[in-house]
Amino acid sequence: MRRDLELARTFAEAFLRADSSLFASLADGRPLLDPVLPRLSHAADHGLLWWGVAGALGATKGRRRPAAARGLLALGAASVLANGPAKVVFRRDRPPTHGIPALRRLSRDLTTFSFPSGHAASAAAFATGVALDSPGAAVPVAALAATVAFSRVYVGVHYPGDVLAGAALGVGAALLTTKVMPRRPWVPARASPASAWAPALPEGEGLTVVVNARSGQGNHSDLLAVLRADLPRAKVVEVGPADDMDAALATAADSSRVLGVAGGDGSINSAAQLALARGTPLAVFPAGTLNHFAADLGLAGAGDSVQAILTGSAVAVDLGRADGISAGFDRFSRVFVNTASLGGYPDMVAVRERFERRLGKWPAMIIALCWVLRNEPPFDVEIDGERRRVWLIFVGNGVYHPDGFAPTYRSRLDEAKLDLRVVDAAAPAARLRLVGGVLTGRLGRSRVYEQRTVERVLISSAQAGALPFACDGEVTEGVERIVISPSAARLIVYRPRRDTGAGASGRWFSRRRGAATG
Repeated sequence: MRRDLELARTFAEAFLRADSSLFASLADGRPLLDPVLPRLSHAADHGLLWWGVAGALGATKGRRRPAAARGLLALGAASVLANGPAKVVFRRDRPPTHGIPALRRLSRDLTTFSFPSGHAASAAAFATGVALDSPGAAVPVAALAATVAFSRVYVGVHYPGDVLAGAALGVGAALLTTKVMPRRPWVPARASPASAWAPALPEGEGLTVVVNARSGQGNHSDLLAVLRADLPRAKVVEVGPADDMDAALATAADSSRVLGVAGGDGSINSAAQLALARGTPLAVFPAGTLNHFAADLGLAGAGDSVQAILTGSAVAVDLGRADGISAGFDRFSRVFVNTASLGGYPDMVAVRERFERRLGKWPAMIIALCWVLRNEPPFDVEIDGERRRVWLIFVGNGVYHPDGFAPTYRSRLDEAKLDLRVVDAAAPAARLRLVGGVLTGRLGRSRVYEQRTVERVLISSAQAGALPFACDGEVTEGVERIVISPSAARLIVYRPRRDTGAGASGRWFSRRRGAATG
């Protein structure tokens, strides 16, 4: 034991000598980008530089938004660890600055401890967090992070070892975010092939695409450019705020070989109802805010859909079916492509989507959950004959991943199963335990949360008044009783073949006309 301590002490002393020697060499080195590096180092104070980068990423489309949110989450965790317990434990003094040229030095002396570097930890955490969700965007971010980390040695406030330790801590903090903010896989969900059901449409002849101008950010000029360039014989119908989306879809379905829809999941739900009823294939063009169904299909943009239509490549996917009695005691039947929900879940989705555009899915989910628990009362139901007091009921069309309170994606679209998740309100301190489980990533072990795979579920109101009900995020009238099960019929949807490099081919179609739609 004593010998091990002596070896550790010898190693530490050798490391400190080498670290100090390397710092002195850099201090005596020739000027490099003066005074750019000192200004960059100052810009990263309190993470302000990374908040600015996150804002720029969040203003774009695709995976860069959740990447920015993960980067900020990792930055927060790394900053707390590096500037709190780590500095207190190691208590290393700052390096002497008398050998640093005056032009490089910061305007004020730092009084905190040196090891590890909080700036390096924040930079590495943010860059790694971005890389986990958007590797393409991470390349320039990583270069900027490395420059910030180097600048801390260059301006004389950290030893090189401080920076390396901070970077390692930051990478670790970013990797830990996957425990509470799971990553969506790059591989599309599995589905049964259905190419014989979907005709190839040269230049889009026989296709009508209904574009919901209200979906997403409301600007679909890039999408329209791709449609006109690559599918010149397709009919494109733009539906404005004052127009009837359902009527436009019905007219298009009656007059076309293939029904196309450009919009979010609510628009796709309406189109799926008609395509299933008419027995026609559906072409989906992602144009919403989140595009959950398109993401599960593996459609990164309009180019992927174009490639599938031109080649006649399609898959057969399951739909969920909800049959019930409404608040007015009228019978109704609906299908859904993603999820159905009861209770406060529709309101939670609305709150989440309001913040998700800026913060990403997981932070927005936490905000939405807290809002629902504070403002929505629990309700009494019978689930398959068992009386329960609950806050939320989620039913997914297929098994969703990950487990817990943020169902994000499916690995299969053809398994004819339902994912039932219930948030119980009867347990003691249910609110506190629920939020604690979500924040720690241990919700699956909490008594207030239940999740199971079912083939059918019967839900009835056990209180005065109907239950709020939503399909694919679209709130409908309340229900008194509802049976949810997989639909007996499958929906035929265009999707590029995987073995032909679908994602790359689709993106090539979009870029070929100078219109990026991802």
